[in-house]
Amino acid sequence: MRTRRIITDTIIYIVLIALCIIWLLPIVWIILQSLGQYDGAAVTGMGQFWPAPDKWTFDNYLNLFNNRVFDSTTRKWLTYGDLGANNPVNFGLTFGKTLVVAIFVCIFSTLLTLFTSYAFSRCRFKSRQLMMKFILVIGMFPGFISLIVFYQLADLVGLKENLIALIIIYSGGAGMGYYVSKGFFDTISKSIDEAAMVDGANQLQIFYKIIIPLSKPIVVYTALLAFMGPWGDYMTASYLYTLHPYDSTIATVLNKMIGNVQTKNTYWTQFCAASVVIAIPITLLFMFLQKYYVSGVTGGAVKG
Repeated sequence: MRTRRIITDTIIYIVLIALCIIWLLPIVWIILQSLGQYDGAAVTGMGQFWPAPDKWTFDNYLNLFNNRVFDSTTRKWLTYGDLGANNPVNFGLTFGKTLVVAIFVCIFSTLLTLFTSYAFSRCRFKSRQLMMKFILVIGMFPGFISLIVFYQLADLVGLKENLIALIIIYSGGAGMGYYVSKGFFDTISKSIDEAAMVDGANQLQIFYKIIIPLSKPIVVYTALLAFMGPWGDYMTASYLYTLHPYDSTIATVLNKMIGNVQTKNTYWTQFCAASVVIAIPITLLFMFLQKYYVSGVTGGAVKG
């Protein structure tokens, strides 16, 4: 039995180590590419399984926000203005705009989702089950099929080419994702609500003074999903920005950097650097909110 257990554990560890390598290899690869400066066109680094640049440097990160790019022909760093029509938009400005959109969407979407979930979980009203089923059916359709309608409506109200339209679109359907939050609220005993009502609390006070403090895991989960949606979305932003398709969110800038062979040759290492940069906010967010996951789960186990 001891020999069998050792063999089983060894196989499990080998499989886990192999999976870790598979998961981490692309991340390490793109980080190394972002630190490289190649003698020829930057795209030459793409043909190598393991990056082998002529020089290791942080210039790709520093000049990403200085609007400069390395020209492999002249061996000089040029400003985006020197490149004429081929220059991408200001990365730092677009990064800030995307961050603003993601923060507002995170706030609005989280509130809408939690309000909807609380209403379906705690309130009993006519057609409640019908509404829940209807939302479930509507949610089965992919969101991109409504882009034409969004575009027309944004054009009619004068919000086309406007970040406000992106915030409204990203936040508008947040209530349809009530399923997970409602399931968590259902696990909280309704006797707590009844005791609060006896003490004179109304539904709004019960929601933000009792339910929300007991629901930290689902609040954090909802907020993270709401933030990640607009942060990495390309389709909606590029569709609404038809006149300036590369001046909306960070995903459109990344697309322009490798949109064709010419820009790919020029911006490849900066594209890798930009990919690492946009991953930092999500990584920090998960690291910062990890303790709330732990405390919320343990608190839920105690009150269970």
